[in-house]
Amino acid sequence: MSGYGSFLAFAAVLVLVPGPDTAVVVRSTLTGGRRRGTWSALGITASNAVQGTAAAAGLAAVVVRAEPLFQAIRWAGIAYLTYLGVQSLRSALRGRYPASDEGASVAGVAVRGFRQGFLSNITNPKVLAFYLAVLPQFLGEAAAVPVLLAFALTHAVIGLAWSLVLVTGLHRSRAVLDRRSVRRSMDALTGCALLGFGARLAVSRG
Repeated sequence: MSGYGSFLAFAAVLVLVPGPDTAVVVRSTLTGGRRRGTWSALGITASNAVQGTAAAAGLAAVVVRAEPLFQAIRWAGIAYLTYLGVQSLRSALRGRYPASDEGASVAGVAVRGFRQGFLSNITNPKVLAFYLAVLPQFLGEAAAVPVLLAFALTHAVIGLAWSLVLVTGLHRSRAVLDRRSVRRSMDALTGCALLGFGARLAVSRG
């Protein structure tokens, strides 16, 4: 339990540090409103759960050690982050903002939001590397699979909680964020952040 408490504190601090997941949630919420942002957060959480389960079962180590597969995932992640970043910058340059998809069908909003969150996270091999590198620091190398899984899913749930807080905050600030000048600035910042995260992933070696 002492190790679990330390991990909770570490995971809470970690999710507060802005990263690709934060940028994707912000972009999704700005583009499609609260529902789409929420579904993006759920997509990210589902991907974290998948990767955490893979790490607990030992599959993540296989992926990380299989260099061609690891690199394919890495470059897919770079391409997707770059695509999202370019879309945000194009939106900032055009400055034309149709109504968000708050009035669209629930299924359509869910699919778009979930897909964006899941793809951006699942194609980031750094998530697998994180679970492989961090969990043994709190549990040791001989921890049982259920314990590893519990720790990994805890990180996913904490991440979801923070993402939902972020979505709610953006939604409540909608009156300000819907101003054209503010929205263009947010799109520009989000686009630059996404491109930056993609570039950092591209130059990283592992």
